[in-house]
Amino acid sequence: MEEKRKHKRLDLDVTVQLERLDRDDITTLKFVHVGIMNLSRGGIGFKAKQKLEVGTYYDTRLTIWTGEVIDAVIEIVRRDTIEEGYTYGAEFIGMTETDALKIDIYQIFNEL
Repeated sequence: MEEKRKHKRLDLDVTVQLERLDRDDITTLKFVHVGIMNLSRGGIGFKAKQKLEVGTYYDTRLTIWTGEVIDAVIEIVRRDTIEEGYTYGAEFIGMTETDALKIDIYQIFNEL
């Protein structure tokens, strides 16, 4: 099967915190801890026990392998039910170029 993604996925054992963004800049969900299944410059795949709605946006604080934190906004684009809760696919819709480069650098080292 041909890979359709623009960016290669990385498998990571790190966590991310999510805080829901609403239209009126009111957050309705405090930080939720999730486990990342994979990460690319374009988005993340993760597991969570909480049910998040497709099409919703979240401020994220992603702690990466170096201990640094990447702040980004994601949109939930996919949700699947699993025994332990849910798996999600989310696209980055707001991230600094510097933070995106951190992901690229890790990918380069991971491939060596």
